[in-house]
Amino acid sequence: MYRAEKAWLFWHAVVRRVPSDREHEFSQGGKSTFYEHVCLWTANSGKVVEANSFSEAARRLKMPISTVSRRIAGLEDQLGVRLLERSTRSLRLTDVGSEVFEHAQRSAELSETVDNVASNKMSNVSGLLRLSAPPSISDTLLAPLIGAFQASYPNVRVQILVSDRFVDHIAEGVDLVFRLAPFKDSSLIARKILSYRHQLMATPAYLEKCKPPETPQDLLGHRLLAFTHWMPSNHWIFVHVNKGDKETLTFLPYLSMNDYAGLAIALLAGAGIGDLPPVVRPDLLRDGLLVEVMPKWRFPTFDLSLVHLGNRHIPRPVRVFIEVAVQMAPALFPSLPA
Repeated sequence: MYRAEKAWLFWHAVVRRVPSDREHEFSQGGKSTFYEHVCLWTANSGKVVEANSFSEAARRLKMPISTVSRRIAGLEDQLGVRLLERSTRSLRLTDVGSEVFEHAQRSAELSETVDNVASNKMSNVSGLLRLSAPPSISDTLLAPLIGAFQASYPNVRVQILVSDRFVDHIAEGVDLVFRLAPFKDSSLIARKILSYRHQLMATPAYLEKCKPPETPQDLLGHRLLAFTHWMPSNHWIFVHVNKGDKETLTFLPYLSMNDYAGLAIALLAGAGIGDLPPVVRPDLLRDGLLVEVMPKWRFPTFDLSLVHLGNRHIPRPVRVFIEVAVQMAPALFPSLPA
């Protein structure tokens, strides 16, 4: 196939698709006929190769064998090359046929993606969106996202479950879950919206009266505040900025709770040293009310993702909210520690 002709084929395969019921409109010659044959050949050749016969492909497509054969032959005539090798016992795609089919399939997928984006922007998105999120992001991230989303799509109702526990999408009927922890469930799809690490924090006044720690082991001489779920002990993992040193610190918290907003208040009161995610009360560090402790020893970086069930048949409110979150979240937190 000539380069110019291939380029023309792939361009038109993206910007326009012709339904099979328009075959009767085809005329002889011209680029319109050439493109229409491409569209129909892409749809039909896949069935022919998959079934390894014209008759079986025709049965699956619910059309006469002659129609399937004519569509494929029509494109071969336009291109002047053979796309399928046929015999009485078998058939296969030629090298050119394989290349055209592969690229046309990708073009069709891209065209569908473009259609979805345009549809999301232009159509009246409506329905119910069910979300689950941890308490740590409910004020600074979740509330602004929901406000902006519903301002743009006022016909979408939103239900939110704020919880730190594991949420089962199917059992609890949740569309999207904000999740930090890694997961191995192959039926779930994750879309990252932020990456950040927790920071070890204390008030300047606390560090003035207590010698600031320089290593993780020094922390054992301080009152430590930690997020936990009724665990008798806690542990922090630290990695030095030199990337070579790593330490795990196991300790009994002076104060523990499963609420970062509450820990922020306790830290602000000078209760001790504790870790906070940067999405919880970022104003405290920005305004100097809290300072980072031991900045050369850092917590691991986490990805905050939106997790949903597999990519097929995603409801439009879910699809649109994901795009809003991906675009808006980094703007809300432009300088996260990583």
